[in-house]
Amino acid sequence: MNRILGLVCIATALAAAACSGSGETANPAAPAPARPPVAVETAVAAGVTLTEGVAVTGTLAPKFEVDVKSEVTGLISEVFVTEWIRVKKGDPLARIDVRETEALGKRTEAALEAAKSAELQARVADNRARRELARMRELKEAGLATRQGFEEAGTEAEAAASRVEAARAQVRAGEQELSQVRTRLAKGLIVAPIAGTVSERRANVGDLVGEAGANPPLFHIVDNRILNLTVTVPSGAMAGLKTGQPLEFTTDALPGRNFTGTVRFINPAVSEADRSVRVIAEVENASGELKGGLFVTGRIVTGRRSGTILVPREALAGWDSFAGKARLFVVAGDRAQLREVRTGKVTDSGVEIVLGLKAGDTYVVRGAFNVREGDLLVIARKQGS
Repeated sequence: MNRILGLVCIATALAAAACSGSGETANPAAPAPARPPVAVETAVAAGVTLTEGVAVTGTLAPKFEVDVKSEVTGLISEVFVTEWIRVKKGDPLARIDVRETEALGKRTEAALEAAKSAELQARVADNRARRELARMRELKEAGLATRQGFEEAGTEAEAAASRVEAARAQVRAGEQELSQVRTRLAKGLIVAPIAGTVSERRANVGDLVGEAGANPPLFHIVDNRILNLTVTVPSGAMAGLKTGQPLEFTTDALPGRNFTGTVRFINPAVSEADRSVRVIAEVENASGELKGGLFVTGRIVTGRRSGTILVPREALAGWDSFAGKARLFVVAGDRAQLREVRTGKVTDSGVEIVLGLKAGDTYVVRGAFNVREGDLLVIARKQGS
């Protein structure tokens, strides 16, 4: 009985195993489902001109400006200009009352005329003494004049010549004094030393002014046609600086506008305080849009390279900016291909690709986080199209 039960159990087990095997053969495991296409935005790599430069900030100042002072003492009798008036070089600004100097000038002219008259009389006496000396020489040679008479005639001639020289000296002194007086009279009219705009006027009729050393400025004139832009550059970037390089800049006072200057001076000494170099650029400002005192930001252009490929930062994956390595997806047919690239300069426009991507290649800009190697791509948008 026990033997029969054992056989039945074995048979049952074999039947169960046979049924299980036949079931597996009839229902093989289903393959994994394929990945759906991924929608991405792409762009075509193209060579552009890359501008290299040094970022700077600075302040604009007029290249030519001047404080105008009085060189003589007196009361202001007339003022010819107001503030914000443009003047040319030599235009009158104000007049100082110089009547005392005018009177002195008249006395000096009279003294000069008297000196000239005295010189003329001395010349006449000199000519007479010379003729007398010549006559006495002839008489002495003929034995008709004594030696004493001849010597006295010579002494008189020498004295007459000395009186002529003294009279000439008096005339020269009078001429110099008159010239000084006329110069002081001319300084009574204050004129513009440069062409520009009167930015400040401190002169009013009736004000008492003194000489330039102790007198505050009466006018301030600025010429904004050429401005100086002074900036500082870190000493580590000074190797790329040269005179003549362009300096491109903007200012908040004129948003959306770009301006350009030219580097004219590079300080040969490095500041010990911050290890920087002072650079001055000239800015042409014929239109007068820019004003002295404006704060600007910009960069000194140290070079330009054409044919450079730039890609947006978001197109790069695993970017190591220090090592200059990154990855991006390139469109090969309709599939994604992961490519290693080498990076270079970083600009506001993107990251330079120096190796691994060439002009004409289509690469993924957005949506790459969903993409895997070999995925089917659906281009939702192509930038630049």
